[in-house]
Parts: sequence; C-alpha cells; structure tokens
Amino acid sequence: MSVNTSSHTERRIVFLIIFLAVMVPLIFPIGWGSEVSPIARMSYDLIDETPAGKYGLISFDYEASTITELQPMAVAQIEHAWSKGQKIIATALWPQGPQMAEASFAEAKRNPAYADKEYGVDYVNLGYKVGGIVTLQAMGSSIRDVYPKDSSGKNWDDLPMLKGIRTLKDLAWVSSLSSGVPGLKEWVMIAHDVHNVPVTGGTTAVSAPGFLPYVNDQKQLHGLLGGLKAASEYEMLIDKKGPATTKMDAQSVAHIVILLLITLGNITAFRRKRAKANLTGGQNA
Repeated sequence: MSVNTSSHTERRIVFLIIFLAVMVPLIFPIGWGSEVSPIARMSYDLIDETPAGKYGLISFDYEASTITELQPMAVAQIEHAWSKGQKIIATALWPQGPQMAEASFAEAKRNPAYADKEYGVDYVNLGYKVGGIVTLQAMGSSIRDVYPKDSSGKNWDDLPMLKGIRTLKDLAWVSSLSSGVPGLKEWVMIAHDVHNVPVTGGTTAVSAPGFLPYVNDQKQLHGLLGGLKAASEYEMLIDKKGPATTKMDAQSVAHIVILLLITLGNITAFRRKRAKANLTGGQNA
C-alpha cells in the first residue's frame, strides 16, 4: 500500500470515528452532568420560587437561525413553570416568535406529564407585535389594548386565563429569550426598571457577556442563560434529558475523541520519527 493510499485510509477512519462520536450520543443520550453556574441557578430559582397559579411571560424574541440555542431554554422554562402550577403567556417582539412559541409549547406537551395542559387555561400565545420598546411601554398600561386578540385571532375575553391580567405588574416574572434587538435589554428597561417585575432571560453564547452587567445587586436580571451549555444546565436542574443536554453530550464526546486522536497522532509521529532516525543511524554505521 502506498503512502498516499495509507494517508487517505487513515483520514477516512478519523472522519468515521468523529461521525460516530457525534451521532451516538445524539441517538443514545448520556446525560452527563456539569456544574450549574450561579446565574443559571438564579434564573431557575425565580420560576421555582413562584407560587402556583401565578402568571409568567416568555417573550420569544428570536428566529429560526438561533433555535438550536434558545428553543431548549423555552421548552425547559415552560415545563418548569407548568410543574409548579403556573400559567404561561407567550409574546414576541420578533416576527417568527409566534411560530417559535407554538413549537415550544407543542414540544413541552409531548412530555406525558403536561399532555393535559389546555390552551387558554394553562397557556396562551398572544403573538407578535411590532414596535419594540414602545410596545412594552404600552403593555405597562394595558396588555389587553396591545393584544386584543391572540396569535390565532381569538378575542382576549374568550381566553379564560387572561381574566386576571391587566398590566405587566400582574406578572410574577418575565423571561425574554433573545437573539438581538428588540429583546432582553428592552424588557429589563421597561418590565424591571419601570414596573419592578422580575426579569430573567436567555441569549446566544456570543451575546451573553454583554448582559452580565445586568445581573447585579439591583437584580435587573434574575440570572441569565447563555447559550447551549446554560440550556443544558437548566435541563439538568429540572431533571430533563432534553435537546440541549443531548447536544452537549455529543459535543463533549467529540472533543474527547479529538484530543485522543491528536495524542495518538503525536505518539505515532514521534515513533515514526524515532524509527527513521534509528534506521538512518544503522545505515550510516
């Protein structure tokens, strides 16, 4: 076998090993635990300590391009709130937000524990409104005036769970899952800073550092979920092997395999170099 053929074969084997390292954990989740960050736990505690019957609002301020990082957060928060007997209102400052909300509720209801949750009683999707921070300011006076109908066209009065809701102050907490502007920053400025409603949220990993200053003594943000790792931490807190955990498993296994392959490659190269040196030395002798 020629050197080129051997090299091509080795590359194919490496590609196959990496493929298996990624695919096997995706098909058979491992559920490796990781240390939960304090700011992820703060976000969890906000929902966990809210009494049953209270209302939480999740704002779906992202689109399909960031669904991998943010959708697992949405599903985990929905399941967590439902497990505590809370009701969920979904809104969106981004046009694709209502579709993200529908997909999240549908996935959460696939869990047998929440299959009986009723639309209009346990959760509602109010849909998208243009306007960004102006929309949030209006919701501070009357949510009903901003959303007279839900995303499917049902009137506010036809949704039983909304009878106890008038303004943002009637909410126990707000979570903005945000991939840009408008999003989490605007919710902090209006819901927390103006109306003193506790706000938490989630962002992509690359955006998270910009929101860390809001996790301060004034609790402008009650914790923060940053990227897929934080989503997997939240899933771990609610004892769920969800998509974030599965993807982190695949990523972790792939990293371990890559490190092992690098180590093996270096050892092999060193042995070949030493064998070549010994052969050259023997010929010279």
